Amino acid sequence: MNTPLPPARLWTAHLICVLAMLTWSSGLPANTFLMPTLHPMALAAARMILAAAVLMPFWLWLDGWDALRKANWKMGIAVGSFVGLGSLLVIAGQSLTDSVTVAVISAALPVIGVVVEIALDGRKITLPLVLGFGLALCGGVVALGTSIKGVSFGIGALLCVLSTFFYTLGSRWTITALPGLSSLGQTTITLVGGAVAMSVVFLATVPFGIAQGPNMAAMGGREWAALLIFVMGSLTLSQVFWVIGVRRLGIAMAALHINATPFYVMLMAVMLGGVWNWWQAAGAALVGFGVIVAQGLPKKAN
Repeated sequence: MNTPLPPARLWTAHLICVLAMLTWSSGLPANTFLMPTLHPMALAAARMILAAAVLMPFWLWLDGWDALRKANWKMGIAVGSFVGLGSLLVIAGQSLTDSVTVAVISAALPVIGVVVEIALDGRKITLPLVLGFGLALCGGVVALGTSIKGVSFGIGALLCVLSTFFYTLGSRWTITALPGLSSLGQTTITLVGGAVAMSVVFLATVPFGIAQGPNMAAMGGREWAALLIFVMGSLTLSQVFWVIGVRRLGIAMAALHINATPFYVMLMAVMLGGVWNWWQAAGAALVGFGVIVAQGLPKKAN
């Protein structure tokens, strides 16, 4: 999983992680339009089902029927349950807090990732790794700027923490527990697993009044557009990019890129008429520098 890559492929992998975070970031503002209309459990289930439905034909087309037939579907559903649970918890956490709190707590993903790799993969702690992680975390704080004062702590924040933990494990197991599949196959089978798990949770909780069915009458053009972004960008595309990045770099190194999320959200706001924020730009640059330091310099061939 952490086989050294040639410099060109190494930085291509980092670029793919940037794309993963850029597309994932699009879901944070989009979700604010959906939360008043869709219950978190209904939204999590619909998001997983639609994303799996989009990717399944591409997987079949590119890898063929044999890849689907020989895939370990039981393991895929099990791993996908962790990914789906992480998605549900972050949606529920944002519904009880705000996108700033989600972004702040998501910054813990690299820390959890490196702990997992130390415990399970034998990753060694090096000075460049520590310095790089420190710079990336500082960059995330700088990018958030004064908005970090608005972070709320409570049950919503706890759900976001749990989401980060489950998503980290799910991301790692997507690679390690499903060998022999392409990145597209690994992504699709876990999204199918997440769709199955979230559908079961949703259907099991509706009769008890815990979850509520979607209010279709309240879904206007803005809400449908937000749902399209939330499914296609923030999950379907981002998850494909993310699995490729984790597959090449490992969960800890790939996760460093999440600290630039506030900058990507700001870029989207600027495109919609918002104001450029130099603090967030500086924070993103610091995250990028931290990634370079943590990665270390490639060794020259003898």
